[in-house]
Amino acid sequence: VLSTLSNLVDTIPPTENSKSRFGNPAFRDFYDKVQKDFDQLFQGIIPTDALKEVSVYFTESFGNRRRIDYGTGHEANFMAWLLCLEKIGVLTIKDDQAVVLRIFVSYISLMRKLQFEYWLEPAGSHGVWGLDDYHFLPFLFGASQLFDHKYIKPKSIHDHEVVDEFSKDYMYLACIKFINTVKTTASLRWHSPMLDDISACRVWSKVNQGMIKMYKAEVLGKLPIMQHFMFGSLIHFEGGIEQATTMHDDCGHVHNKTAVVGDGNKEDVFALGQEYPDCCGIPVPSAIAAAGLKNRDKMTARPIPFD
Repeated sequence: VLSTLSNLVDTIPPTENSKSRFGNPAFRDFYDKVQKDFDQLFQGIIPTDALKEVSVYFTESFGNRRRIDYGTGHEANFMAWLLCLEKIGVLTIKDDQAVVLRIFVSYISLMRKLQFEYWLEPAGSHGVWGLDDYHFLPFLFGASQLFDHKYIKPKSIHDHEVVDEFSKDYMYLACIKFINTVKTTASLRWHSPMLDDISACRVWSKVNQGMIKMYKAEVLGKLPIMQHFMFGSLIHFEGGIEQATTMHDDCGHVHNKTAVVGDGNKEDVFALGQEYPDCCGIPVPSAIAAAGLKNRDKMTARPIPFD
């Protein structure tokens, strides 16, 4: 299916969009086509009664149609789609390794293609204080893949020869290579200080544990991300806290203010909506688009002058 969608991108070229350096409207045509053809793509794979619910996670995993952006929340939708496939019996625990090393890797490859082709805006990017403008999970899975590697260590990301040689086999190194190709500053210290700090860890197990904690806090635990997430019969919401005072914004969403639960201890205070007003996206220039803007007539990706 992902291969089919990759071919679909080739049939929907980006439109002339000289007034903006990111967010090409042709992405909406791709999105609509995926949404329309979902039942046909998964006929005989997913039970008919589950198609409607599962389709939401799949289509949302490619980005937001209106804003033409993509971020870790959309990436989380792809994992939710895979979880749904496991819940309905399409995938089993025996498939886990292939789910990451074949399906998820193919998904990342498709997303990179969409990012380059349609100049998707980073959704809620933390800029240099994030792992990547678009993705998180390749770093988490990549650290797991290198968990007990005898020779490649976290500090190896600074060795360009190691990165070039083994990026084809290891997700973490592939991410580092990709970042280095779109940002021109010579050192990770300047354009990716968080990755540079993480490279100081001695073992991958510590990196992996930190990535899991960070994913829970920075993705699954963020209201601006999870308020857009769908909960249904396959993935249902449990628990939660009582809503505090709310206010409406021009975007039409409700942004919660601080809520206190439990006995009011510091760890029980949740600053809901602390990311406000970023929940609906802010104009974050696409690094890929900025590179492409200077090279519209060239097929190869060029680094941007990050500094």
